[in-house]
Amino acid sequence: MAERTDTIEWALRTLSARFATTVWVPGNHELWTLSTDPVPLRGEARYRYLVSMCRRLGVVTPEDPFLVWGSPEGPVVIVPVFALYDYSFRPDGTSTKAESLALAYETGVVCTDEAVLHPDPYPSREAWCHARVAATERRLMALPAGTPTVLVSHFPLIREPTRILRYPEFAQWCGTERTADWHVRFGAQVVVYGHLHIPGTTWYDGVRFEEVSFGYPGELKTKPGRPRALRQILPAAGHAADEDQAASCVSP
Repeated sequence: MAERTDTIEWALRTLSARFATTVWVPGNHELWTLSTDPVPLRGEARYRYLVSMCRRLGVVTPEDPFLVWGSPEGPVVIVPVFALYDYSFRPDGTSTKAESLALAYETGVVCTDEAVLHPDPYPSREAWCHARVAATERRLMALPAGTPTVLVSHFPLIREPTRILRYPEFAQWCGTERTADWHVRFGAQVVVYGHLHIPGTTWYDGVRFEEVSFGYPGELKTKPGRPRALRQILPAAGHAADEDQAASCVSP
């Protein structure tokens, strides 16, 4: 998704007009503060501005009550997650943030976040991440024991999907080890994420993980085999799943 707030609003308005319910979880691009953006807010203030925008448009956010999906097997709680990252997905041979960042700069694989994703008022992006993880974990722990969930996040909640990145240095901007067991602890039926631009289905600890990225327009041109349709996540209640009746999700 483009970084300017007016473009984000256009995209969310378009999606919310086409789907009965739209759920938004922020990726790194929406949190960028660029000189061309008409809204120059940074960090937490920018995130809260986008949450307000979503509420104005009727879009569900990580700050709202969890939705309940009535699947044929019983209700499933849809959990939008904003946990960010904390540089703990470090490339082999590094053991600290300083070492992993130094390697990234040495190899020339540095995420733009380092320049334009500001953590204000937190002292660092990892501090913001840890606050987000703690707040989300409290809400998840408040669910009744055994509640089935679908965890929806822009960033992958576990390290394993990043192992196949072409540039392993980039993994440090992709998540946090603090969410590594959430899919098991919190009864995930499916974990939905994006960010890596490697669409596909994988399984970890018996839980289905769906990477639902469409990718950039240029990627669609150079990789004609990439998925170009919404991914079915859950069937509709009382019906055989099909494209019109399925719960679907796509990540920017």
